[in-house]
Amino acid sequence: MAQPKDFGFGADEQMVRDQASRFLKDNLPVDKLRNLVAHDHKNAYEADVQPAFWDEKLWSETVALGWTGLGIPEAQGGVGLPLVAVAAVAEEAGRAALPSPLLSTLCTSEVLKACDSDGARAALEAIAGGAAASLATTGEAADWERADANITAKSSAGGFTLDGAAHFVQDARKAGFFVVAARADGGAILARVSADCPGLTIEADRITDLTRDQASLRLSNVEVNTADVVAAPGAADAAIVKALPAILTLVAADICGAGEWQLQTTAEYARTRKQFDHAIGFFQAVKHPIVNMMIDIDRAKSLVYAAACAIDHEPEQAERLARMAKAAASDAAQFLSGRSIQLHGGIGFTWECDVHIWVKRQQHSQFLWGDGIWHRAKLAEAFDA
Repeated sequence: MAQPKDFGFGADEQMVRDQASRFLKDNLPVDKLRNLVAHDHKNAYEADVQPAFWDEKLWSETVALGWTGLGIPEAQGGVGLPLVAVAAVAEEAGRAALPSPLLSTLCTSEVLKACDSDGARAALEAIAGGAAASLATTGEAADWERADANITAKSSAGGFTLDGAAHFVQDARKAGFFVVAARADGGAILARVSADCPGLTIEADRITDLTRDQASLRLSNVEVNTADVVAAPGAADAAIVKALPAILTLVAADICGAGEWQLQTTAEYARTRKQFDHAIGFFQAVKHPIVNMMIDIDRAKSLVYAAACAIDHEPEQAERLARMAKAAASDAAQFLSGRSIQLHGGIGFTWECDVHIWVKRQQHSQFLWGDGIWHRAKLAEAFDA
């Protein structure tokens, strides 16, 4: 089946995107974002426990707009829109550097949609109703593409008892529940675990990105009911593999939105900052890198929407295009971040310049779910096969 015109991005998708753009411009201007996440350098990086910066009221308003349920089927209380619409919202969130569990919740939804179980459907209903969620499926080696958490699941009277640890859990201190991978007899399972359940400890990591938080989960005799098992023994890896193209596409969309902010902010600075009686954008040494920034973003963005469209209409092409999108977006994140600092000159690397907020988000996103080198290697393996 061929992809439709304009990646299937029609009037409904444009309306959702415009709504997201207006909402974030009105409710999260740059000065509010800076006051929220970057008002105090010492608190951000030297506190005993690194804070998790976010505005819970703003999160509630995005839930009321239906963002968490955009891609969830109507049968589970969602809107049931195609992934191109969800990617558009992820892009706007990246442009605003939105500090919220939106991206982690969207990624969790994609894994739950790949699970055919009553537990998964109940978890999707919870997300559509406003619950924030995150994936706890990775071990210390950070293998994003399978159920790799170092957690064991022992059969108990009511379901399973979980013991062990998961690492690199995104927005862990904002989540209401986690989808946890654990090794059981018969293969890995995925289970829904509430953030406040007995036996669960959240240990915050120190990261540079001020718009997110990351943590390790420690589980000790955590009881999980059979009803909360979203993927039965042996089905966890298949669910993650099935959801992977959508996850990569959403992370890449966030990168593209942040990259658009970096490009536009740097271009505006080049138009207004003067040296030698000219705006610095007059000089080729500034002009050409800005053009290269634009090319990198356009390349990544076209691949993001091609991948989202493939997931909606041409699933046999989805993994290939999603890996290409994440590779291009990760490379763009690195290039645009370097140029946005460089072209802002002496102020570009200071705490007072807003550029650092987006640079740190891009640095985190670049490696989240694999960087460009990783995905090009995976593409090469597939081509050789």
